[in-house]
Amino acid sequence: MGNQMDKLSHLSYAEVPTVDPNGVDTEEGPRIGVSYIFSSDDDELEDGCTVDGTDKDRNKEEKQYDPRDEVECAVYNRDESIYEKSVKSANLEVYSPENLLNKCKAGDLVEFVATGQFPHWAVYVGDFQVVHLHRAEVKNSFLTDASQGRRCRIVNDLYKFKALGPDMVVQNAMEQVGLKDRELSWRNSEGFAAWCRFGKREFKMGGEIRIGKQPYRLKIFMSEKHSHVLEFQSLEDMIMEKRRNDHLGRKAVLKELATHFSSVEQSKSEEPGAD
Repeated sequence: MGNQMDKLSHLSYAEVPTVDPNGVDTEEGPRIGVSYIFSSDDDELEDGCTVDGTDKDRNKEEKQYDPRDEVECAVYNRDESIYEKSVKSANLEVYSPENLLNKCKAGDLVEFVATGQFPHWAVYVGDFQVVHLHRAEVKNSFLTDASQGRRCRIVNDLYKFKALGPDMVVQNAMEQVGLKDRELSWRNSEGFAAWCRFGKREFKMGGEIRIGKQPYRLKIFMSEKHSHVLEFQSLEDMIMEKRRNDHLGRKAVLKELATHFSSVEQSKSEEPGAD
């Protein structure tokens, strides 16, 4: 089967165990378990199309971005924090591509963001250029071209792994330029860029065997006092779900979870012996 990637729909929350219906994160009890098998990422839109497949307005060059719709979350491998995106832990300010160029250094990770789209990650390699996985091919592009009208930011510190040296990060990226389709070892632009910077095989497809306990936990911050946890057997599966949430946006994710909690409560009330 190799690196063939086929679509698989995201599991419905109603099909798997979850935590307290109030969304309070506790250490005990089942959590949602999610797995993606041979599923491709979807951040690479066809040219001229929006997320829903309709034609985009070519006169509207800069895509919309609403920071209030950011999904804040943290990721743990067992008890170790390996990723966190929140206004308290990271600088989430975004810039125009032209302004970001003044801040970039070779080896930096760059994230392009727009409301209603999957985030797109790239490695800055110097000379105003990035290397990124775009539409099933690793490409070397100018940062301003790779942005496609999106705002952007440097995201070196979201993952907590120790980074390789800048020269090695750039070398990792440049050596992959031209790979495409079945030659690829990454599901999405984030996995590729993170692998270039940190060198961890877990960012690759099949980098971990999906058996036994699910060691990765994705904690979604719903409010200051409430969070929701999902569990995964691999880092790449966790990244898929995290990116799906980024694509949906905070409002849609919270609505989805609220609907799930409501269905869980209804199911409990219909059980024999329920008050």
